[in-house]
Amino acid sequence: MLQRLTRFHYSLQTLSGDLLGGLIAALIAVPYGLAMASLMGLPPVLGLVTSIATAPLTALLGRNPVLIGGTASATVPFIAHAVDKQGISGAAKVCLIAALFMMIFCMLRLGRHIQRIPQPVVAGFSCGIGAMMFLSQLSTMTGVRVGVNRTSNNLLYQSWQVLSNVADTRMAALVVSALVIAGAFASAYFFPKAPAPMIGVLAAVAASAILGIHEKEVGLLQLALPSFAGMNWNRADLFSMVPAGFGLAVVSSVNLLVTSRIVEHFRGRHKHLKSTDADVELGAYGIANLFAGMFAAPMSVGIPARSLANVRCGGTTRMSNVFHACFIFGFMELGAGAIAHVPIPALAGVTAYLGICLLEWSTWKRLLRMRPVDAFAFLSTAVAVLMVNAVLAVAIGCSFYLARYLIKAGFSNPRIARYKPLHTAE
Repeated sequence: MLQRLTRFHYSLQTLSGDLLGGLIAALIAVPYGLAMASLMGLPPVLGLVTSIATAPLTALLGRNPVLIGGTASATVPFIAHAVDKQGISGAAKVCLIAALFMMIFCMLRLGRHIQRIPQPVVAGFSCGIGAMMFLSQLSTMTGVRVGVNRTSNNLLYQSWQVLSNVADTRMAALVVSALVIAGAFASAYFFPKAPAPMIGVLAAVAASAILGIHEKEVGLLQLALPSFAGMNWNRADLFSMVPAGFGLAVVSSVNLLVTSRIVEHFRGRHKHLKSTDADVELGAYGIANLFAGMFAAPMSVGIPARSLANVRCGGTTRMSNVFHACFIFGFMELGAGAIAHVPIPALAGVTAYLGICLLEWSTWKRLLRMRPVDAFAFLSTAVAVLMVNAVLAVAIGCSFYLARYLIKAGFSNPRIARYKPLHTAE
């Protein structure tokens, strides 16, 4: 035990990296969490309560130290439907049931099977998520205001709605977001160890002040933590909430574990996590989501934008996840006057920059040299992420390997192989 303690060395450099990573992740979480909860029909503050309630537990019990969770768009349809049926108590019920299912998945050791997803599918999922992160910020970065249905899974259609009104672009918003992206890439190139997203935000804020650019800001967050959700269970919930909770648990579990693999891939660690690690991760998020559900807060799953911002800014340990929650709590309780003046397009630029980093450029370069099954799995998964939900996208990518396996099994089966096609000429 003493040897373990002596091997643990938490330096000032590690602390600064975790603090910066947690800060940038919290900055991204604030507008995103508020928006997701609003889409679900919940009070906006609950989108932030998710991170505050779950981060300490996932940091303590989870296996991926830099994976940061929060409210995700993949969970919107399930929770929004529950809110339509039973209000806030419906959201609490479906999330609690989903959390219990995630714990059951852990006990049944189902997480290890999700870890068997082929690497090209994971790379395609990463590329699709990166494109999604970039395209989802087009409206904010360009300042184009159109009636986009954010609950739709077809992000390509949403992006077309924005781009078809590109003539209405506000140059101020475009300049601020472009400065963030350019500043982040310049920082990553010239100072690889510097927190690139933070440098980009600081550059945009400074340039806005010098040029007199005034864009919508984050603003003061004087929000209060909610009380526990009140619920009355009845027999009808067995038929309405349990199936919805199971579906929410499946979507959350797949999203969580695939995101965890993407984050490890992004860190340069190409070794898969142990099979038991995936099961433990599901159990950790299941337990954490029980606490979130008590407040009727949405489910927490792995968020690529926050996790990658954490890594890019130097976060390396579990403390970065804890700091991320602490910063959000500080923003809510103290108002965070300095943060209040950060332009919203600057945060959109951070998300877009991280999305560009996720586009799997190395895979695109060797696409023509890949096996056909790997190339088709990669491309189909990437496109499907933008058009359908995450679970179906992974299933589409894996279907190529299933088809390949069935074809090979068919040709190797003597009962099938002996039936040869007829020839018209001898």
